Amino acid sequence: MGFASAGFVIAVIALILFSAFRIFREYERGVVFMLGRFWRVKGPGLVIILPGIQQVVKVDLRTVVMDVPPQDVISRDNVSVKVNAVVYFRVVDPQRAIIQVEDYYSATSQLAQTTLRSVLGKHELDEMLAERDKLNIDIQRILDAATDAWGIKVTSVEIKHVDIDATMVRAIAQQAEAERTRRAKIIHAEGELQAAEKLVMAAEQMSRSPQSLQLRYLQTLSGIAGEKSSTIVFPLPMDLISPFLEALKKR
Repeated sequence: MGFASAGFVIAVIALILFSAFRIFREYERGVVFMLGRFWRVKGPGLVIILPGIQQVVKVDLRTVVMDVPPQDVISRDNVSVKVNAVVYFRVVDPQRAIIQVEDYYSATSQLAQTTLRSVLGKHELDEMLAERDKLNIDIQRILDAATDAWGIKVTSVEIKHVDIDATMVRAIAQQAEAERTRRAKIIHAEGELQAAEKLVMAAEQMSRSPQSLQLRYLQTLSGIAGEKSSTIVFPLPMDLISPFLEALKKR
């Protein structure tokens, strides 16, 4: 019995000593509590914990990639869409991540969902589709400021998909077609305006130089002569017939 009791005591002591040693990897930290009160953050490497007196909570400092499930969002122009995103964050203060919030992962996930709906609801559908980078930055800043008290650093937010109803897709396609038609008409009108301005400038230049008008007249005749036409009608220059008109008026 004496040897058995001694062996049992030795086994218990060995077990206690073994449980007192903890090894933390380079990306891990241990938040140590002594008799329920925060003591210090330890690690990485070998850490000795007093069993029964100290308790340790392991915290991973690596970047966490968290999927935000699809959220129903109503845009500012009353369009219903489903939006999902991905959030990248990491723990920068293990003490606050354990003490200030019960479950920092769940808390960050819930906050990301509500922030996504809140931010996107302030924008129109066109902005969601065209200004995604700007919206990503806005959401990241809001999340980072809100999670700072928990010792969390939100490094990036990326909106993955914006799913639109099929009827709305057809409406957007019609709107895009109307926009392309409008732009084509504007470009055509601007071209007509520029052409008219150039013609006015050419007419003013020719009026100041009769020789240029004669050259233009001869060039036109040359172009008409080169065409395959049986009948050619061409006007006479006014400076040739004006003397006859003046003579007729004097009679």
